[in-house]
Amino acid sequence: MATFEPVLTRNWNVPDARTLKVYESRGGYQSARKALTTMDPDAVVNVVKDSELRGRGGAGFPCGLKWTFLPKDRKETLMCVNGDESEPATFNNRYLLERDPHMFLEGILISCFATRASTAYVYLRFEYINAYKIMEQAIEEARAAGHLGKNIYGTGFNLDVWLHRGAGAYICGEETGLIESLEGKRGWPRIKPPFPAIEGAFRKPTVVNNIETLCCVPHIIERGANWFKSIGTPKSYGPKLYTVSGHVEKQVCVELPLGVTTRQLIDDHAGGVWKGRKAKAAVPGGISMGLLSADELDVPLDFESLRKPGCLGLGTAAVTVIDDHTPIIDYLVNTARFFAHESCGQCTPCREGTGWMNKTIHRIKNGGGRIEDLDVMLHLANNLGIIPGTTICGLADGAAWPIKNAVAKFRGELEEYIRTHQTPGAGPTPLQLDIAAGRKVDLVTIGNAIAAPTAPPPAAALHSPGRPSA
Repeated sequence: MATFEPVLTRNWNVPDARTLKVYESRGGYQSARKALTTMDPDAVVNVVKDSELRGRGGAGFPCGLKWTFLPKDRKETLMCVNGDESEPATFNNRYLLERDPHMFLEGILISCFATRASTAYVYLRFEYINAYKIMEQAIEEARAAGHLGKNIYGTGFNLDVWLHRGAGAYICGEETGLIESLEGKRGWPRIKPPFPAIEGAFRKPTVVNNIETLCCVPHIIERGANWFKSIGTPKSYGPKLYTVSGHVEKQVCVELPLGVTTRQLIDDHAGGVWKGRKAKAAVPGGISMGLLSADELDVPLDFESLRKPGCLGLGTAAVTVIDDHTPIIDYLVNTARFFAHESCGQCTPCREGTGWMNKTIHRIKNGGGRIEDLDVMLHLANNLGIIPGTTICGLADGAAWPIKNAVAKFRGELEEYIRTHQTPGAGPTPLQLDIAAGRKVDLVTIGNAIAAPTAPPPAAALHSPGRPSA
């Protein structure tokens, strides 16, 4: 840890680091020149593959291996960069875009050269207006300087980069939902196979990578695969941007080797739990990843270790801290409401399941819970998602994991909440009691009788069509 040298954030505190002039003065685009002028595309793929760089967007799939899935005889390749970043409490990609846009563009340039892609689409979250404007300026600068466009560095390689803003839907963080949205359609995930590497955007072979993943590529080309693998933990190599938010004194985005612990992030970088309180739990990598209890805060935050305490994975490495004054039911209310709202509705188990879990949790919160509700929710969560094979994409898995973890790790608290937060209903009415008991009901006495007409019917009614003559 003491010898760790941050590379992804090395320009963040440099004045005007977002400009091309400053970026080039600090060695910017030298890795791209090295790759394009001294290496062939397959050599670049092999270096990235040897580094075992894993995708930073959530799934953690090996980046270089993903590039090798492209058909060898393809005529055209497209690159889609996933900048949707809609996982709650995640903001590391936004920092990369706003503080060092040319490092990101250099990563795109090298990755497109490696995969022979001549067009790259950057799919940005709609709300990232400032990042969008900064990226527009950076792309313009890069084109003017010859880092993008035709015949880059005299190698004959061409590349254009286009920005595309989404419409603020969580589901467009899923790669095929993103591609559908990019094509101007409703952001519904596609059934796979075919995978995007075979048939992606506009039915062409497409590489989909995350922003932070591509930002690692220039440093791998500059320093080599062995340097990258000297950082982190086995099977989880390299630097990582961790964000920390929630009940901490200071919300931060820090670059550290993969494998730090949640406790280190809270105590060493976020100023500790706020108001002098203790941590009850923490979300390790976006709310879809589940929940760590206070006893699990020393688990390394990498791609492998988080499965031991039952979390879905590292996700986006966006840590959200929950203090010991916060009921776990409040955490569940927020997560269930979010996923019920963001389900695209394409798969029935997800559409109906997230809705029913949201209703059940809100009923518990409002004093109408039953102990058996916990088992019903757990049964539903275990049968929801791409892992049990009932949905097309992983949104439902992300909706199920917070419930699985909360019931498993905080069942005692949830049962106590249900027992001590019962709000009696209004009870049955006298009419309902009479009907249930089979008693004759006197409608006049209970005030439900319909008064008999006292005046003759109107003339029009007497001669209405079909009425017999008087």
